[in-house]
Amino acid sequence: MALFHPTAFTALSLFSHQRKLNSPLAPKPSHAEPSTRSKPLVLDKRLKRGLLLEPCAALVQEGVQEKEVLIPVEDEQDKNASEDYDWKEEWYPLYLTKEVPEDAPLGLTVFNKHVVLYRDGTGVLRCYEDRCPHRLAKLSEGQLVDGRLECLYHGWQFDGEGKCVKIPQLEEGATIPRAACAKTYEVRDSQGVVWVWMSDKNPPNNEKLPWFEHYAMPGFSDLSSIHELPYDHSILLENLMDPAHVPISHDRTDWTAKREDAQPLNFTVLERTSRGFAGHWWRSKTPGLVNTLRFQAPCVISNTLELVDKGGKKQYFSALFLCRPSGQGKSMLLVRFGATMRSPIAQLLPNWYLHQNACKVFEQDMGFLSSQNEVLMREKSPTKNLYLNLRSCDTWVVEYRKWMDRVGHGMPYYFGHSTVRLPEEPAVVEQAPAGMVAGASASAPAKGGVGTVHAGNPANRYFRHVVHCKGCREVVSGFEAWKKGLLVAGAVAATVAVLANARQWKAVFLVVAAVMLGGASACSGVVALITTNFVRTHRRL
Repeated sequence: MALFHPTAFTALSLFSHQRKLNSPLAPKPSHAEPSTRSKPLVLDKRLKRGLLLEPCAALVQEGVQEKEVLIPVEDEQDKNASEDYDWKEEWYPLYLTKEVPEDAPLGLTVFNKHVVLYRDGTGVLRCYEDRCPHRLAKLSEGQLVDGRLECLYHGWQFDGEGKCVKIPQLEEGATIPRAACAKTYEVRDSQGVVWVWMSDKNPPNNEKLPWFEHYAMPGFSDLSSIHELPYDHSILLENLMDPAHVPISHDRTDWTAKREDAQPLNFTVLERTSRGFAGHWWRSKTPGLVNTLRFQAPCVISNTLELVDKGGKKQYFSALFLCRPSGQGKSMLLVRFGATMRSPIAQLLPNWYLHQNACKVFEQDMGFLSSQNEVLMREKSPTKNLYLNLRSCDTWVVEYRKWMDRVGHGMPYYFGHSTVRLPEEPAVVEQAPAGMVAGASASAPAKGGVGTVHAGNPANRYFRHVVHCKGCREVVSGFEAWKKGLLVAGAVAATVAVLANARQWKAVFLVVAAVMLGGASACSGVVALITTNFVRTHRRL
């Protein structure tokens, strides 16, 4: 990412202030190297396995000092160490509160568990297992009737506690069976995010519910958005904690990322626990700007920059990434980009523009990350055997994969640095409309395509973001309405110009028609900007 990435979270709204501020976290010389530098190297093992090409081996023989470049492996004792962890005993970010529909249920997933989220008649958030106890139909395909969730297969209705309160096919006077209830999950609305507790044996542990101090500060504002992505959540997390790729992958995307700024990075690991890790990182050319990155189990990354302005007041800039595993090869990201101050330029830009730019950033990464996901699944090997990790850019990636080594036994599947466990269940292929109708629908999602049929596809920007964002949907609908109105007005003006007798009136109405058609074209351009995927100009399609 670029606009909402840890290395560029000051873009647009923040970056213009950085050169005027001084950081209280300036690194000391002793922090310039990772704490694991003295451990044995991985290079020999990689050569024995034949994972490096012959030219690379030749360079080593010529005297390249690889020990100054590569990240060392862990000790054997660390490799086999494991810590108590159960993926169900955690809070997962389901959705942004403001984006939860008022009038319809919302189907979501956590790993391979399908849940349905909705608001009952009093506006309280409720969450069930996404299947009807009658014939296993998805409740998320149902509707809300008087605040109750109704399964559209046979009309069974459930109250907020998951109890079935109506069965249309039941004989008069018959009692609804006790087993006719939906499995419920506890949810919490915290700081604008809906969290779900996935345990089926223990009550919610509120101490594990994430709390982000900066987002509770007076005057702290943030821009939030949702993105559904076609690759595993571990790939997403790895990408979000990788500042080195930003200048290259997102060159000029947000006016701060520039490929000529690619440079060595420095890292200091300050904390390692079963709940994650934390530390400082900074660019070698700007050692005074020190970022604090924290990974918190199971799927939260925060990157914070603390600065002191000329008046001696502390200012905070934060990028918060809540990454929910939504199935094999799928993930959902809630992005929160906040600060105690914003630049005037950012205040002028509409949210839909910033959202589409974030979508562009994801599309710039999508090809790399999807292919990385495919290679991991195909090779079935730990990342140590596949990645060539460098000291100057990959420290957080290695820390994350080593964390997976310690706790992966408590996950449905994982790819660690030294260990791996593949999914026990095959990936579920969700059915969608087939044939020409589905193709036409997916090609023009903003307008609904043929009829109202949509073929959902997370590789498509509309389904990846717009369907989850009320603001962007409203903007698309508004500009579509304006486009239709302007087209009609332009057609009327052109007709009047043809029928008018006076030459001056013909000219006036022709100009009006041109302006109307130009406005319609501009509206169409905005809709395309919000809903159309970014494609690199050098790509050969």
